[in-house]
Amino acid sequence: YLVGDIEVGAYANIWPGVVVRCEGGRAVIGKNVCVQDNTVIHAAGDLFIGDNVAFGHGVICHAERIESNVLVSSGAIINGWVHIGEFTLIAAGAVVPERARIPAYSILMGVPAQVKGQVVDRHVEMMRGVWEPYVKLGQRYKAEGHLEGQAATDPDVSAD
Repeated sequence: YLVGDIEVGAYANIWPGVVVRCEGGRAVIGKNVCVQDNTVIHAAGDLFIGDNVAFGHGVICHAERIESNVLVSSGAIINGWVHIGEFTLIAAGAVVPERARIPAYSILMGVPAQVKGQVVDRHVEMMRGVWEPYVKLGQRYKAEGHLEGQAATDPDVSAD
């Protein structure tokens, strides 16, 4: 379910039960973004999500900006006005406090979430292994008529 001024990039895939809601601004979701089942993304103003970002199942996200190549693991909560740097890994169940500024290449864990390490090559490959298969799976399901919407196959689809 998408409502508001939302631009969805090429090959992004938005799975059943997801809500993306944008009020009072514009949401830009980059290419190859994977938003898994029952995730809620809500913006009260502008929202930017870069390319190659994966949201696991049941994420709640009120971030303002998420750079490219980020993994938000299942059940994580990102509170309002947060900025997340590129190549960041947010662990399952982590709670990122309001207005946090997370540097690039961070590993966040805990409640409240804290930087517990730095992303290295093996993490980058693991993160790619999350979003990349969903791009292909989304294309296949769309072609078979099992995935609603056009974002899985059509570049630059806008949901108004």
